[in-house]
Amino acid sequence: MSLDRRTRIEQMRNADRARDRRNRVLAIGLSAVVVAGLVGFGTYMLLDKSEASEKKQAVAAQDAKAAAAEKEKLAAEPIKGLKTWDAKKLTRNHVTKTVSYPMKPPVGGDHSPAWMNCDGEVYKKAIPDMNAVHSLEHGSVWVTYTDKASDADLAKLAERVGKTPYALMSPYQDQTGTITLSAWGNQVTVDSADDRRVDQFFAKFVQGQQTPEPGAACTGGLGAQ
Repeated sequence: MSLDRRTRIEQMRNADRARDRRNRVLAIGLSAVVVAGLVGFGTYMLLDKSEASEKKQAVAAQDAKAAAAEKEKLAAEPIKGLKTWDAKKLTRNHVTKTVSYPMKPPVGGDHSPAWMNCDGEVYKKAIPDMNAVHSLEHGSVWVTYTDKASDADLAKLAERVGKTPYALMSPYQDQTGTITLSAWGNQVTVDSADDRRVDQFFAKFVQGQQTPEPGAACTGGLGAQ
């Protein structure tokens, strides 16, 4: 083999090696660009999700603050037609003998040792007075109604009670008004679920200052029969 031929072969090999090196460099560079792009995109998505989560939490906090402010405002408003009884005169003994209450529905007095479950319970049938009074002692609001109440009003009230801890609802045919809201020592009668006094009553008396036993259980008592 001549020198020129060997030289040409070596030059071709060098060219191939140089080309291979260039290709490897290009591949490595392209890979680095792709990886950097993926990292950048991933970082962007994480930051975007984090920012969206922070915004969502901020909106939720603002909504909660606004709801608390509205509740405080409602609780401070006087409730037109509110009837009250002296809490000191409402006895709180646990008894098994039937109690005859001076008001219908009752708002306090001696009562059964067992309370009605009041963690947003909506009872379809009448419940015992003596058990319901025990629920009032724990700070619940009791919504009662006669057959004069409209289906629309009952649906709204049931929705409200159902999402309110320390609230219960049941029919009560012996009461005077169509819809009555009772708490320990307090009661108001309304004709519609849209009456502002419904919101006022819930804001003021669900675990309100009238509660003889704040924080006492509203579960683990007597349920629907």
